[in-house]
Amino acid sequence: MPSPRPTLAKILATIGPASEKPEVIGRLIDAGVACFRLNFSHGTLEEHAVRLARIRAVAAEKGVPIGVLGDLPGPKIRIGRVPEGGIGVQAGEDIVLDPRLALAVASPGVGVPSRFGCTHAGIRGDVRVGHRVLINDGAIRGLAVEGEGGDGGGVLRVRVTTGGLISSGKGINLPESEVSLPAIGARDLECVQWAVRNGVDYLALSFVRTAREVLELKEQLAGMCSVDGVGGGVAAAIPVISKIEKPQALANIEEITAASDGVMVARGDLGVEMDLAMVPVVQRTIIKTADAFGKVCIVATQMLESMIVSPVPTRAEASDVATAVVQGADAVMLSAETATGAWPVLAVETMRRVIQAAEGSIAGDRNEAPTPPAKVIQTGYRTAALAHGAWYVAHDIGAVLIVCWSQRGGVARYLSQTGLAIPIIAYSSSERETRRMALLKGVTALCVAAPAGSSLAEWNRRVDADLLGRGWAKPGEGVVLLAGRPLGVQGAANTLAVHYVGDESSGFYKH
Repeated sequence: MPSPRPTLAKILATIGPASEKPEVIGRLIDAGVACFRLNFSHGTLEEHAVRLARIRAVAAEKGVPIGVLGDLPGPKIRIGRVPEGGIGVQAGEDIVLDPRLALAVASPGVGVPSRFGCTHAGIRGDVRVGHRVLINDGAIRGLAVEGEGGDGGGVLRVRVTTGGLISSGKGINLPESEVSLPAIGARDLECVQWAVRNGVDYLALSFVRTAREVLELKEQLAGMCSVDGVGGGVAAAIPVISKIEKPQALANIEEITAASDGVMVARGDLGVEMDLAMVPVVQRTIIKTADAFGKVCIVATQMLESMIVSPVPTRAEASDVATAVVQGADAVMLSAETATGAWPVLAVETMRRVIQAAEGSIAGDRNEAPTPPAKVIQTGYRTAALAHGAWYVAHDIGAVLIVCWSQRGGVARYLSQTGLAIPIIAYSSSERETRRMALLKGVTALCVAAPAGSSLAEWNRRVDADLLGRGWAKPGEGVVLLAGRPLGVQGAANTLAVHYVGDESSGFYKH
């Protein structure tokens, strides 16, 4: 059955207990998922291996390149074990965070604080008196106070200002403190090694503070990855997406973006670590920064939160998704909505419809010449100039699509960065590279073998068959073709052609 033209903005969906069955994965792909997220903060690597294998198998069966992003836990501080049912705390009372404590102990009486374990041994040294201490995404709030009696040394005493129930594993945020935990801890490194061995397509680095942390991960990946996927070179290193969720990252946003392959507006912790009122403003700033550097930008967290339990999102949530699309996000992400929610497929279908409506509302923008990323213009790179020129040709002939051969994703990436308001179909003979195009805005990748003798005419024939067979174009509609000879070789793109679908007197048929 012919499929509708893909949306420009991509859908990234978290896989979990609600979505890990093969039949559900297939329905999610049909609904519009371009990339799945493995959240390494939850579940075992063995469980993630099963999910990854299922994604790969279903995608292969459907003949669709689907990306997989591994989300590293990062230096997240958490409450230790708490007795079943949790321990309630009230405003005005003190609690103690003790990294040495195996099991939390409730207050035995007035004036004696409840004590909780935590996962950061150096918490007392990092937090100064008066610094805020937030628990459970900021639902419970407090201020660090001087230790008393035996509360010196390695434990932290906190005076509660907003009470609530504390249970096992709840996150601890220290928005005013310089946390001494490394960006890549032992668990992160274990996940990175697993991701390389299993061919994960992207890695998301959590709680990024400086560009140096991004470069450290890239250096480690360069030693693990190569063209063949086995140690020795940087060529095929897994792309790194930096999650912006700390104020320190905002202060270094340009350097971090330059060092990364993409950024994520991680609004969950970001909304806890800073004034909630500033999150929408910061979102726009991060998207604009990513656009200036020509990097992928993902907007995440609570996009359709109510659909965890409800088949219908709130009007505000629909507007939130649309706003991200209109602002220029390359992808929007679903978290618990697809991982544990009651309506995972419906959530994706709803998100796709909102994206389509938002993109339809700005379709007129295609009449305005897009501006390539400022940092890309400075490179003066030939392929970037060719991609920019493709817009003018597409505009003048009223093209419905731009089609390119992009062996390593470079042409597709430059086309995506140019901000074209029409879909881009990118061909490559590399399965890995077509999967890595999954987060490029506007790009739909197809993995096919390069035609014998690198024949542009044979590829043009294949393009016609695909566009007509998939219902992406009608006979006689204009498309712009970008390729080079030989096909299947990186950096060969040097030719642009106008083609009318099905017309063998146009395009590359004479090449």
